[in-house]
Amino acid sequence: MSRKKTLPLLENITIEAVAAEGKCIAHVEDMAIFVPFVVPGDIVDLQVTKKKHRYCEAEAIKFIKYSDVRETPMCQHFRICGGCKWQNLPYAEQLKAKQQQVYDQLSRIGKIELPEFYPILGSVKTKEYRNKQEYGCSEKRWYTKEELKELPANSGLAEGAIGLHITGAFDKVYPIEKCWLMDDFHNLVRNEIFEYAQKTGMTFYNIREQHGLLRDLIFRNSNTGEWMLIVQFHYDEEGDAEKAKELLNHISDKFPRITSLIYVDNQKGNDTIGDQELITFKGTDYIYETMESLKFKVGPKSFYQTNTDQAYHLYCIARHFAELSGNELVYDLYTGTGTIANFIAHKAKKVIGIEYVPEAIEDAKENSHLNGIENTLFYAGDMKNILTDDFICQHGQPDIIITDPPRAGMHPDVVKVIMNAAPNRIVYVSCNPATQARDLALFDPMYKVAKVQPVDMFPHTPHVENVVQLIKRQTV
Repeated sequence: MSRKKTLPLLENITIEAVAAEGKCIAHVEDMAIFVPFVVPGDIVDLQVTKKKHRYCEAEAIKFIKYSDVRETPMCQHFRICGGCKWQNLPYAEQLKAKQQQVYDQLSRIGKIELPEFYPILGSVKTKEYRNKQEYGCSEKRWYTKEELKELPANSGLAEGAIGLHITGAFDKVYPIEKCWLMDDFHNLVRNEIFEYAQKTGMTFYNIREQHGLLRDLIFRNSNTGEWMLIVQFHYDEEGDAEKAKELLNHISDKFPRITSLIYVDNQKGNDTIGDQELITFKGTDYIYETMESLKFKVGPKSFYQTNTDQAYHLYCIARHFAELSGNELVYDLYTGTGTIANFIAHKAKKVIGIEYVPEAIEDAKENSHLNGIENTLFYAGDMKNILTDDFICQHGQPDIIITDPPRAGMHPDVVKVIMNAAPNRIVYVSCNPATQARDLALFDPMYKVAKVQPVDMFPHTPHVENVVQLIKRQTV
């Protein structure tokens, strides 16, 4: 029988710097150690939890000395729910770390010539900045070690929960009393739903066994003051539909601020709603966001940047980097609901948007119509199949390309077609500087990186957006 190897305890270790994925780094001899929920300057005892050949992962089990560079976390759920890993790091230090992260990834992965970066643009809000938040429901809530110690010996541990998943666990939901990422109104609604479910005996979902009525909540709000709530149910037996409608009536009566109340009976194995038929229980099936003089219709399935105020600044940067004069043909790749395309349309001759999701393209068309914009065209389909040399021959050679791909970056075939199209400038908006760096290296033989502007969309997390302007190299 093999014995489990005992992992070492490391004492009196000084945390050196912020590292990737919201962790910090320390060194013992030549071994790098990655530690969550500490900040540079902390002196700690570390319990190694995973040991590899060149690095370790560890947890801080004792603080010998707290760093002078430390913030008191605002949230009672810090360390537990899996989000906001940098609440203990002052916001100015978060921005420094994100700026460095962008530089490191573009230089180390891209290995290309880079200009001096613009200073990172900090978020307008650092609390209540999100316009969308989702919560899972669970038949059995997750408990911390400290909570388990305080439970009575005969506790059945069957209490339900509405909350957030803990890190790395799809089936473990921790109950949330107050989340600081969205306007406090959503906390009132969520807690009321939980109390109602407990009082009435409504069952919570068990994702492993796939039973239980109350499954998932999605909140959306907008800068016009509107609120949307999408409630996912899972009907198991006769009478569940009536129980669901009783809950919806209760919420509708108690919270008239909710202007769009939507529900769905989701019988799938996952909580995604893109392929589900949603039913409007009260109000409209959309809310509106505004940006400058534009109005955007946001439905329950629509993609819209989750930090509204900062999205405006992000799009302003993209528009500025495009250097539009009014005569350009612009391709907006991965256009989503056409937000950037419609935002820049008044400064371009024509904008063509391409997006994988057909529903998003319908939203983009609707938003153009809503704002009286007549110089946009939108196409739905897989980018590498839509954006071809034939497509460009048919629709015209772009003067400018704006691209905002998903975290995986762009397919090499897409990069090849862009280079064949040879626009004068490319504006590359990225939510993942690592894959952006990889793509910039592919562009490098033909395009030079002229401007780099990091943007913080998600305070208290390690995530960072980055906007790059590429200009075509001069040929001799």
